[in-house]
Amino acid sequence: MSSFILHDHENDGIDRRGFLHCMAWAGTGLLVSLTGGVGRSQTLGHGQHPAQADLRFVQISDSHIGFNKEANKDVTATLQEAVARINALPEPPAFLLHTGDITHLSKPEEFDTAQQILKGCKVGEIFYVPGEHDVLTGNSQAYLERYGRNTKGDGWYSFDQKGVHFIGLVNVLNLKAGGLGSLGRDQLEWLADDLKGLSSSTPVVVFAHVPLWTVYEEWGWGTEDGIEALAYLKRFGSVTVLNGHIHQTMQKVEGNITFHTAASTAFPQPKPGSGPSPGPMKVPAGQLRSLLGLTGVKYVRGNRQLAILDESLEPESASQAVNIDNFSFSPAALTVRAGTEVTWTNRDDIPHNVVSTDKSFASPVLDTDEKFTHRFTEPAEHAYYCSIHPKMTGKLIVLQ
Repeated sequence: MSSFILHDHENDGIDRRGFLHCMAWAGTGLLVSLTGGVGRSQTLGHGQHPAQADLRFVQISDSHIGFNKEANKDVTATLQEAVARINALPEPPAFLLHTGDITHLSKPEEFDTAQQILKGCKVGEIFYVPGEHDVLTGNSQAYLERYGRNTKGDGWYSFDQKGVHFIGLVNVLNLKAGGLGSLGRDQLEWLADDLKGLSSSTPVVVFAHVPLWTVYEEWGWGTEDGIEALAYLKRFGSVTVLNGHIHQTMQKVEGNITFHTAASTAFPQPKPGSGPSPGPMKVPAGQLRSLLGLTGVKYVRGNRQLAILDESLEPESASQAVNIDNFSFSPAALTVRAGTEVTWTNRDDIPHNVVSTDKSFASPVLDTDEKFTHRFTEPAEHAYYCSIHPKMTGKLIVLQ
């Protein structure tokens, strides 16, 4: 798999024609913004949220309710944290997509727990597709009894929202040798028929559990007949494919199609090929939440971008630090959220100060080891410098 940029057409570090393969375990759900349809992603907390949208929705995946091993002994709590993150969004999403492995062992009590938690999510509706862990017993019957209303075949379906066509596919009921997903002839024929009446200008979002593109065949991270499904989507100007299963965020942009996998809310898995096999990856307790998350999507009619925002479950710090050392600010640029306190500490043997160019904050002269703290309450971008040594400069960006 290629992981380098062949053509950076928009000077944004994204290869629009080859692979863009962003491996960021720093687990995130997916806040997806559909802006006319071509994919784009950024990490929450490192860039501005798209300002306006006709449609916002959120993706979570792989909650694995019932799992209680060393990687994460309380997956219920981390799913609850994901719901709390969604409920804290400044604007409620129109709906939530859960891309499978709701449960770990397909037990009724696991489905009950997941349903109870997700019932508290402040979204208009929740749409599901199954993961292989949701259909371990009785084929897909237990899953379909709960989530199969108004679906076709083994649970596939489509719906429309604000001019966007959504398609939920099932690729976990007939896993092939090595674990590759499979859609099957009946579902592929239904998909071709479902797309037949749509204009090629219609933005399309496809969601399934196992990635439709081949991430790593040796571990079954792909769908055997996914290429055929994707062939039906080539005539559309804007296609976004959302998946879970691999428990880490990864993106690929190929022509008109943006592929994006979401992190798990339960536990991380290794990078492709970095271990003997996939499976729960043990990490130090303090790192776990940085590897879990959710994703949000936003659509703006008429634009040519789909905004996909990933967010980890790691609690955001209410404070940040900048060191003044060797006549420089470190870090020289810092991004924080509104409400964060930033503390500058002078580590040099001579005095410095911190003065913003817009006069919104200024420190007294700081001798060695003295500190200056300021709380930033409003979104803004602040350039600052040391007025004693003006060549010392820094930047601070405050997000909403």
